[in-house]
Amino acid sequence: VQLQASGGGLVQAGGSLRLSCAASGRAFSTSAMGWFRQAPGKEREFVVAISRGSGTSTVYADSVKGRFTISRDNAKNTVYLQMNSLKPEDTAVYYCASSRASAQAMGAMRNIDYWGKGTLVTVSS
Repeated sequence: VQLQASGGGLVQAGGSLRLSCAASGRAFSTSAMGWFRQAPGKEREFVVAISRGSGTSTVYADSVKGRFTISRDNAKNTVYLQMNSLKPEDTAVYYCASSRASAQAMGAMRNIDYWGKGTLVTVSS
């Protein structure tokens, strides 16, 4: 499985961006998908996850609840992260990830099966 993230860029505080993660392989619909981020000088942290299949279950980090929305399109093998009301502290490299575990379990990096290359999001104040 290969994951390719895109959509990062520079945006002003209060603005929006939408990240995409395209997955290769047939296992997409049977995998939970998620996003992590890593800010300069900090450890990688969990952002959000969506369950396999129709994605009826989602899990969000407290820091992004109400501002970020994850969704998936199994026909396109793609997961999206809509980020609104961006803050300078959202600045980070964002990584998509897939897991055979549940969306809830994706909060622990040991449960991640595949990582994509990151895409940089920079939020200016």
